[in-house]
Amino acid sequence: MPVSALILVLIAAVIHATWNIAAKKAHGDARFSFFSSFIMAVFWGPFVIWYGWDAVPRWGTLEWTFLAISGLVHWAYYIILLRGYRLSDLTVVYPLARGSGPLISSMVAIIVFGERISAMGFLGILGVVLGVFLIAGGPGLFRVAHDPAKKDRIKAGVFWGLLTGVFISAYTILDAYAVKMLAMSPILFDYWSNMLRMPFALVPVLRDLPEAKRLWQLQWKYAAIVAIISPVGYVMVLYAMQIAPVSHVAPAREVSMLFAAFVGGHLLGETDRGLRIIGAAAIALGVAALALG
Repeated sequence: MPVSALILVLIAAVIHATWNIAAKKAHGDARFSFFSSFIMAVFWGPFVIWYGWDAVPRWGTLEWTFLAISGLVHWAYYIILLRGYRLSDLTVVYPLARGSGPLISSMVAIIVFGERISAMGFLGILGVVLGVFLIAGGPGLFRVAHDPAKKDRIKAGVFWGLLTGVFISAYTILDAYAVKMLAMSPILFDYWSNMLRMPFALVPVLRDLPEAKRLWQLQWKYAAIVAIISPVGYVMVLYAMQIAPVSHVAPAREVSMLFAAFVGGHLLGETDRGLRIIGAAAIALGVAALALG
């Protein structure tokens, strides 16, 4: 993996973990998706209009089709992720989502884009997957907890985390194809994908406007954090996928686990810190192997 791509991925990983923590603390539902998308559209709109004034009119049916599908998949991913955060711990949902998604993405990328991966790179992917498994709770995930409430939280976290991972792999391949094969600008692609998912996100808001107003007053600060920084991180990932294999970039993004494991354990009061430190180390070694392989 080129050094420039690795640097982009590392910075994006910190940003990604940060906005996920904000989303977790918001305790938002589908309406939070609209709040963050709306702020994102307003905040980044002037820059995107200036930046894409000449490029957007040249897009054809294929480009807009990819944008529409990507917008729908991203919206579904975000809704599923938020539900997982409401029902379980960040350090269960987030690692499983971020671990299973890149594993699937890497396998599909090898087929779709004809990418090749070395033995070291393959070991790197396995290291990342092992690391996220340990951070999520390791073998304890398969043991029956004595506390029924804790058992239910773990089961919910596993289900929603893995389902989120499926949608992560879907949008990763879709978006990678758009920026690699269709040569679409990562900045413009991410912004317009957000714009096209806003109508889906608006539906739950319109169903109960008074409740949406109440939630807005409670959650707008967290939504602003997500809206302002998450596009920066994801655009960095898209640029990295333009210059490096997707099968390397997708797993390397999971270095964000190093940050999320620390915050989940120390700031959010979540447990099993020792096992998660070992998992974080496995992720770091896996990313290093990907960079070298």
